[in-house]
Amino acid sequence: MATAAMRTTNPILLGLVFAVVAYVVAARRSHAPWARSFGVFVRLGVFVIVVRVVIAILFGARLPGTVVFTVPSVELPAFMAGVTLGGPVTIEALVAAATDGLRLAVVLACFGAVNSLASPYRMLRALPPVLYEAGVAVTVALSFTPQLVMDLGRLKAARRLRGRPTRGLEGVRGMALPVLEGALDRAVGLAASMDARGYGRRDAAGAGAQRLAAVATGGGLLAICVGVYALLDGSSPRALGLPVLAIGAASVAVALVAGGRRSSRTRYRPDPWRSPEWLVAASGAAALAGVVAVGVLDPEALALSTSPLAWPSVPLLAVVGILGGLVPAVAAPVPPDGSPPDGSPAGGGAG
Repeated sequence: MATAAMRTTNPILLGLVFAVVAYVVAARRSHAPWARSFGVFVRLGVFVIVVRVVIAILFGARLPGTVVFTVPSVELPAFMAGVTLGGPVTIEALVAAATDGLRLAVVLACFGAVNSLASPYRMLRALPPVLYEAGVAVTVALSFTPQLVMDLGRLKAARRLRGRPTRGLEGVRGMALPVLEGALDRAVGLAASMDARGYGRRDAAGAGAQRLAAVATGGGLLAICVGVYALLDGSSPRALGLPVLAIGAASVAVALVAGGRRSSRTRYRPDPWRSPEWLVAASGAAALAGVVAVGVLDPEALALSTSPLAWPSVPLLAVVGILGGLVPAVAAPVPPDGSPPDGSPAGGGAG
């Protein structure tokens, strides 16, 4: 959904993406404190829109059109040609800035939905063995925001009960140290649990397997870059597009298999993908496919015309694809009250 939002500046499609994501979050998030991350990202998105509009008013390009108001301007030196400070602000410039900010805000809302709904521990179990160590770093990063929200909520409640301020500079100063202390405690606990589970243990592998993995990884990544560039550049030969991309993907797959033999992992609770997981993943792919198809058939439908300012069109194919993102609100299981959808982190550790 975030990738679909990044490919359009059509405010109707962006609003539809946000509405779909918000509905799925409301329908399938648990009552755990970390599930409130979505609201934090939404507020951050609103802040981004406001900042983007303010920057456009003060420093943005002076698009021709209907002047709304005029900001006192300052003459800049000749070496700063192309940069303006103040001047007339048109409705076209304001709409363009707000649309750009809206696109980033919707992307942030999509990542807020990830933090509120998706279990990083389940995603870590699904990674190939060779990517497990990098996946642990990503898992810790994804779980940072939910843990931060939990700590802030707990500290606010404690300070409120003690009659201490929770807002303003005094409130921030009183909560900063406990939040830092909690982060350090979690880091120590995470390091201890990883060490107890044998994290980073490697099996002995021959020199041939190591060379095969290195060559396959480097060659595969290079082929993927060439293939993607050929697909994006219409003047490139067709033989450099999908065929080279497929060869690169196959080479990287071989590298993953060869590198995975060096990693020793055990699974206490196997977590196979079943129909709900496939339906959720397919719904996101359908949203992206609908937007990409419209970009190929009618690219102008994905962009908002600001010069001259015109009402955006409604591409039916993109709308149908984005509405497919509502499938998780029905297909995904309802989480139990008061707990994350997959239970506690301790239930799925892998060593």
